[in-house]
Amino acid sequence: MLTSHFWSGDAIRSRSVSDVVLSSMLDVPVPTARLLADWQREISARLVLEPGDVEAMPLARTQARWPEYKRCVQAMADWTRALGLSTVLAESDIALMACRGARYHHDGAQYGGAAFCNLFLSDDKGLDVHFPATGHRIPLTRGTAVIFDTGQPHGVIQRRGNGFSAADFPPGQDFNQVFLTWELPIEDAHVRQALGVVFDIADSTSPQLDEEQVLLDGAPAAVCPESGRWYRTE
Repeated sequence: MLTSHFWSGDAIRSRSVSDVVLSSMLDVPVPTARLLADWQREISARLVLEPGDVEAMPLARTQARWPEYKRCVQAMADWTRALGLSTVLAESDIALMACRGARYHHDGAQYGGAAFCNLFLSDDKGLDVHFPATGHRIPLTRGTAVIFDTGQPHGVIQRRGNGFSAADFPPGQDFNQVFLTWELPIEDAHVRQALGVVFDIADSTSPQLDEEQVLLDGAPAAVCPESGRWYRTE
């Protein structure tokens, strides 16, 4: 049993970790050649992405150089509204990210109060986003949209692979994926209902904690970056 402990105002609150993964394929515009070249320069010159890295990109520059950027946001707004999420997307923080694959990890130690909502903007590079604990495996291509609990382990791996290996991302081959991500507040009633999250499930434990974390059967745990399996750290 996974329990996420997250900051709610100035107190730590507990909740379940959802195994619901929502996904769809949206019709989004093709990035311009100029924008693709700009992304490539940013990734190779500043980020210098290594296999498994996930890093932030300059969002304002993409917004300024891509007139059709608003179509991407509108497509996500329409999809999330159809899922019953009302206007929560417009009220959530947004960032532009890039990855060269992704080691298995969870984000519950930094974003326990959120669900991630991602829209992938790059063409198909033969990669999947994989949630090993739930069995969800979603091909990544332009227009792939995903919503999931930040406490749920996930990684970006080769479509033919069963786990993450840096050797699957050799130099000289383009495995970079660029995507938009929103932080949807997990305490929002619409987000909570869509993911089936239950709150305050470990009231006796939460007051003793002073940082966000995900516990496995009440004990500290971590995710193996190669397999995505949980293991006890104590």
